[in-house]
Amino acid sequence: MTHVRDGAGRLRDVVRREAYAAGQAARAAWRGPGRERDLLKQSLKAAAAGLLAWCVAGVWMGDPMALMAPWVAVVLVQATVYSSVRQGAQQFTAMCVGTLVASGAQAVTDDTTGALALCLPPLMLLANWARLGTQGVYAATTAVFTLASGAVSGSAVGHRLAQAALGAIIGVAVNALVLPPIHLRDVRENLVALVRDTGDVLRDIAGGLRREDWDAQTAADWSDGAAGLQRRLDALHSARAWSRESLRLTYAPLRALHRVPPTSSVPPEDEDLRWGRVTGHVTALARTLAVTVDDHRTPAPPEGPVLRRYARLLELIGDTCHAEADRLAGTAGADRPGRADPADLDDLHERLQEGLREHARRGAAPTAVLGTLLLQAENIWAEVLPGGSDGCGDADHPVPGRNAEHHKAPHR
Repeated sequence: MTHVRDGAGRLRDVVRREAYAAGQAARAAWRGPGRERDLLKQSLKAAAAGLLAWCVAGVWMGDPMALMAPWVAVVLVQATVYSSVRQGAQQFTAMCVGTLVASGAQAVTDDTTGALALCLPPLMLLANWARLGTQGVYAATTAVFTLASGAVSGSAVGHRLAQAALGAIIGVAVNALVLPPIHLRDVRENLVALVRDTGDVLRDIAGGLRREDWDAQTAADWSDGAAGLQRRLDALHSARAWSRESLRLTYAPLRALHRVPPTSSVPPEDEDLRWGRVTGHVTALARTLAVTVDDHRTPAPPEGPVLRRYARLLELIGDTCHAEADRLAGTAGADRPGRADPADLDDLHERLQEGLREHARRGAAPTAVLGTLLLQAENIWAEVLPGGSDGCGDADHPVPGRNAEHHKAPHR
């Protein structure tokens, strides 16, 4: 009885969470443009394409095989016009093969069960053919539908294929002409999220180092945060691919009519590479910190003032990441914190170099750890700084410890 109550409680929790997520998505779609509203538009377009196909095939033409048209039309309202055309061709090919093979199997066996046993194995093998993509399974399902309906004559086959072609044309046309899906916004949103999350991870690490009570579990949490950055980066790459594909086969006047953002509004792909490198450096930094608190490893983390100065350096870099996120999102303003002062960073870098020399007198292990952490921080800063992806900074915002002759700290 207790297990039953526990199971019912878990089910209620799942239902509650899903209802909350659905409510959040509905509110996001209502508030303004975004992924949720795009999904809503695509869903309504698919429903409209299916209804239109049924009206044309079933009501206007009165075709007995009208079911095929709305079925195909609904499926072919895809995330991009190009994918609609490509998958439409793949699906129509699969349906033609499935219909013809099923009809041939019925003619040979004169028995529905025997025809299914004869045609399904090769059609399921065909479903794995890369040329048909994810549409290959429609060969088998169409064969089942053909044999179950009992309509395998030449005229029935012709009607079925004609309706499938009609549904494909309607589905692709609706997707291309009615609010064509353009995924330019997704690139910016994913890039901004990656940059802001990078700043959050760095500031989280800085906060833990400043408290000096961090342990292996804390370091593991930092590693998990760095792994989250990699997932964000993967999402950015996916969004970039969708963005490129969504511009294929979309008519420019239609994009202008529906006020699609210009392609110039999308951050350049160099930004993806830049923040991909930052993600790699942050991951290496988190891994180094995890090694220093591993009981089975020799290196030990630095302590005292030098560790607090290093935490401050990471915090300033994290603040700069947040400023970069605001710049990319177009929300930067006077009320938002800006980039770190290069003079502060240069001063911190100089003090950390002094700490590195002090650690050198204590032994090789602490010196190696601090030197590695400092190098990783420099690598992150060199990428975070606009124009610093070549590792040498610029005249107005030099990388700490580099180009120092252009910008000295005031008190030195």
